[in-house]
Amino acid sequence: MDPIDDPRTTAWLDQQEQLVADDIREYGVHIVYVLPDPPHKQTSIAYTVGLFGIGHPELVALGLCQHDASSLLNDVASRIRRGSKLIPGELLTFGRWFHRVTIEESPNPGEIVFTANRHYQRPASASVRALQLTYDDMAGRFPWDHGYDVAAWIQPRPGSFTA
Repeated sequence: MDPIDDPRTTAWLDQQEQLVADDIREYGVHIVYVLPDPPHKQTSIAYTVGLFGIGHPELVALGLCQHDASSLLNDVASRIRRGSKLIPGELLTFGRWFHRVTIEESPNPGEIVFTANRHYQRPASASVRALQLTYDDMAGRFPWDHGYDVAAWIQPRPGSFTA
């Protein structure tokens, strides 16, 4: 039996879709957090679901703990719901978080934002757009800057990872 045809899997997916819809209705966005897999040197992935419905790309953050990822995504999603339209190359600052964030286009969102595509009923080949929120290290350097702390900051470049 195909796992997708298994009644338990179907019921679980239905419950997840209801949770996503309820979160979007109540909070304006649902956040998906995928735990890191250190043995395989894979980073954590967090992304929004719900911004596409108001005409904006979804947001992706990598390498953050669940608390920091949720705080970052909720802050930026709130800005978008208040009318901001993020553009690649834009630099964001935060009152309570000392990191700066630059906006980058994700070239392969269909390999990352699975829940968003399921929610909006889009195949990976016609994925919703996504923007990666790339943050600086403790010294204020971004991944493309000389001396960026790659050992402490697991933050792959857009297009070089999948979920």
